[in-house]
Amino acid sequence: MAESVEKLEDGIVRSAEQVSSQIRAAKDAIASVIFGQDRVIENTLVTILSGGHALLIGVPGLAKTKLVETLGVTLGLDAKRIQFTPDLMPSDILGAEVLDESTAGRRAFRFIAGPVFAQLLMADEINRASPRTQSALLQAMQEQHITVAGARHDLPKPFHVLATQNPLEQEGTYPLPEAQLDRFLMEIDVDYPDRDAERRILFETTGAEETLARGSMTADALITAQRLIRRLPVGDSVVEAILSLVRSARPGPDAGEAGKFIAWGPGPRASQSLMLAVRARALIDGRLAPSVDDVLDLAEPVLKHRMALTFQARAEGRTIPDVIRQLKTRIG
Repeated sequence: MAESVEKLEDGIVRSAEQVSSQIRAAKDAIASVIFGQDRVIENTLVTILSGGHALLIGVPGLAKTKLVETLGVTLGLDAKRIQFTPDLMPSDILGAEVLDESTAGRRAFRFIAGPVFAQLLMADEINRASPRTQSALLQAMQEQHITVAGARHDLPKPFHVLATQNPLEQEGTYPLPEAQLDRFLMEIDVDYPDRDAERRILFETTGAEETLARGSMTADALITAQRLIRRLPVGDSVVEAILSLVRSARPGPDAGEAGKFIAWGPGPRASQSLMLAVRARALIDGRLAPSVDDVLDLAEPVLKHRMALTFQARAEGRTIPDVIRQLKTRIG
């Protein structure tokens, strides 16, 4: 029995080393096209390796669309894009049934798949669509299938949604409901590049030749990596850090002094997301097990879209990242 366990552990170690090298190659390939966004690239890869979806928040022109396109090529995924607008209908996303007539005169309904049938779906400016259209993605994101006219249609595997939001223009938009926000494993802020990165962007993207994305993985290899991540061991200290952090982000005695600032907090899905994310981050770094530092580094993108502040907190100028940093000091 002991020998079998040892062989199993050796197999996991070998698989982890192989997968880790593939992921690092993919990360380098993405960074050769997307400049100055290393943290965004890493968190997006963590989200995909964890089997989840990400919400990208940033002003126009920060290469969010380019990032999704590059991810599709690098990871070997079928990528599609939907530009969300107020007049977009659920059938524009999911697909619809049409009535076909054969040469023999027989009529039958045929399902025409919409753009949601992709392995990597970019939902551009998702908050511009109506709640009815936004909710069309809910079942797809959570259940990995959709239902049209009472018939179930399974989505391709893997399936990931990378949605974008513009934080500046809020007029005429429909904020995402909490139930849909909770479906996103991470909220990733896309900030401006630093001066050196922007200088590189000027030279690399305005010349006669443009650096193109290159494939480093396949969809099957990505699925293998996602399965491996769920088998990586997690130490008791990391588990306790996750539990303490997520539970302290809810109103109640666990929050301590920060409790008066929190109106509502994350549910168990946040704990699940953080558990998977720290494993994925460890694998990207070539480690076989996550650490408490991984929990602290990923706490903000995993928790901040799952929390709301009280009126008192907003009146005092507090922000959700401020509260999360205060909670992290109790862990670190």
